Amino acid sequence: PTSGSIKFEGVEVDDAHIDAVRQKMGMVFQHFNLFPHLTVKKNLELAPTLLKLKDKQAISDKADELLARVGLSDKADVYPKSLSGGQQQRIAIARALAMDPDVILFDEPTSALDPEMVGEVLELMKELAHTGITMLVVTHEMGFAREVSNRVIFIDDGKIQEDEPPQELFSNPKHPRLKAFLSKML
Repeated sequence: PTSGSIKFEGVEVDDAHIDAVRQKMGMVFQHFNLFPHLTVKKNLELAPTLLKLKDKQAISDKADELLARVGLSDKADVYPKSLSGGQQQRIAIARALAMDPDVILFDEPTSALDPEMVGEVLELMKELAHTGITMLVVTHEMGFAREVSNRVIFIDDGKIQEDEPPQELFSNPKHPRLKAFLSKML
């Protein structure tokens, strides 16, 4: 796109408001983007520390809580390179949660994982969905989208082609590309 705008909670996302918006959003990338020179726990503590959101002890306690939540308390003092892809992605999710975001954006969170690791990441995301956190997920995992989402948007050629509740989109796709895609995926 060459033009357009984005609003978050009714506020235009522009240079004047971007920092405030960033503090309310978490981001999970397809390639983890963990800091290799920091331990797992330090990866979780970095952003809250830099933004001085809480005192050091509260930040440390929150990191410990999140490591327990993603089942990796025993990995607090190791470096990311010693973790499996699934473990790294779970740490990336915990890092996004460290900021207590209103929304988490997931960019193909399972695309860089071995097939056997996909399930553990999707299971964690399902658990998050059940807590009520808002998640915007770019994914090709149609079973996950059908089960967890309350809204599915199909984008083709940079444009929204369908925007439906999962039951409607999966049982009655209208766009030819979506029909073809679903016939191969489901």
